[in-house]
Amino acid sequence: MDRIHSVAVVGVVVRDDGRVLAARRRDNGRWEPPGGVLESGETFEAGVAREVLEETGVTVAVERLTGVYKNVVRDVVVLAYRCRPVAGDAGPREETSAVAWLTADEARAAMPQAFAARVLDALAGGGGPPASRAHDGSRVIGGAGPPDPPSGEA
Repeated sequence: MDRIHSVAVVGVVVRDDGRVLAARRRDNGRWEPPGGVLESGETFEAGVAREVLEETGVTVAVERLTGVYKNVVRDVVVLAYRCRPVAGDAGPREETSAVAWLTADEARAAMPQAFAARVLDALAGGGGPPASRAHDGSRVIGGAGPPDPPSGEA
């Protein structure tokens, strides 16, 4: 049976001090980088900017694609983009109960591995090719897990 996949986008928003924007979802209480499903006719970059603003109140400049991830249980493909904040005050919104700027180590500790991988891949990317990972909704499956946080980003 053919299954239809959803396409979602995530913004890994990195401040000048290396901290990343994280949002705690109201529906499941998990900390994640902000993101969601693309709307019809929407570009990837426009979707990232919209989702980050809707979930955190932060306006971003989308810089580059840093990873492609597939939830093999829910058939969702996620494109993660590194972004930088340009305006707005971070705070909870309708879909989020809390918003915080986390270090790489704090993101690794607070988020399920599958979501921390998106943050760590964006921080470690260095302009190389995007990461490609599969996960089950919580844990990365097959291959290596997310990289260690970059040195100096405790």
